[in-house]
Amino acid sequence: MIDRRRLTAMIAKEIAQIMRDPSTFLIAFILPLLLLFLFGYALNLDSNNTRIGIAIEDSSAPALSLAGAYQNNPNFQVITARSVQPLKDRMVSGEIRGIVVIPQDFGRGYARGNPPPVQIITDGSMPNTANFTRAYAEGLLNSWMANEAAMRGVNAAPPIDLSLRYWYNPSLTSRNFLVPGAIAIVMTMIGTLLTSLVIAREWERGTMEAMMATPMHMAEFLISKIVPYFVLALASMALCTLLAVTVFGVPLRGSPLALFVIAVAYLMPALGQGLFISAATRNQFVASQIALLSGFLPTFLLSGFMFEISSMPPVIQAITYIVPARYFVPLLQTVFLAGDIWPMIWPNVGIMLLFGAGFFALCIRFTRRSLD
Repeated sequence: MIDRRRLTAMIAKEIAQIMRDPSTFLIAFILPLLLLFLFGYALNLDSNNTRIGIAIEDSSAPALSLAGAYQNNPNFQVITARSVQPLKDRMVSGEIRGIVVIPQDFGRGYARGNPPPVQIITDGSMPNTANFTRAYAEGLLNSWMANEAAMRGVNAAPPIDLSLRYWYNPSLTSRNFLVPGAIAIVMTMIGTLLTSLVIAREWERGTMEAMMATPMHMAEFLISKIVPYFVLALASMALCTLLAVTVFGVPLRGSPLALFVIAVAYLMPALGQGLFISAATRNQFVASQIALLSGFLPTFLLSGFMFEISSMPPVIQAITYIVPARYFVPLLQTVFLAGDIWPMIWPNVGIMLLFGAGFFALCIRFTRRSLD
């Protein structure tokens, strides 16, 4: 039976240990700030202010009008030239990411109603940027053609009128889904990395033998190791959410209750994994390396945070099902951008709790012989 007084004393001991260790506060509060500012400002998947070159090989009025459309567009920073060659050199050096070639006789063909095709060259060494650049350049060209046709009185309306709407993230701002993903990284670092050191630290410092001589139960020992880091992780989550909304302008369309539920559910496997690693290794250096490899990297690469799971090979997609963050990151993005969609939240919460139960069972299995 758990003794409340003894459990309180052990929790107080763990809190005192945290207070004496500055690295804990660095990971819990300073590292989240760095990660949020990194993903909120430094890492930007939007294609604003893309540097391109315009090769104006024709000096007619239509050619100059098309070049002016690119120059006046806020999505582009334009460098002009009379031929393609100097722009190719700039693209090789990385100064520009694409080239729009307005060919000779463009104005003459335009006057006949059959202008020669405009060539769009992009830097394929950066595929995502190349696709964005091509799409924006083609879209602007089509808009210019439609406007010119309207000015000439030509009906250029397509047979189907498309009305585009972007739900949940109308501005298509990458920060709105990168920042919630960064919160998942923070929760993983605190839940898995910090707790992976707690039991190993007791063994390395020789205090485990003294604790084994006390009448404590294994449940008391594990709870005393979990509770302080559980509270620390929730405090860091609250700080990250506050910064996401106030500093980075990420909309929070869900409720604090939903955020609390999914955070608690994710902390169960994160804390359980960290304790299991610590109990199994009994070495802080080894435990920290395993925690990074098994916690941080899968969360970063296999959770859908940076890379779409549907675009991964089938084998990798199957592996993602055993990564708890796979269920946490979509929930964070849903609560921030869409709201409290409980039919989606509850199944994922249940799966994360099952992962947590499994890790705690393994932790009990690996600490039973040492504590009893």
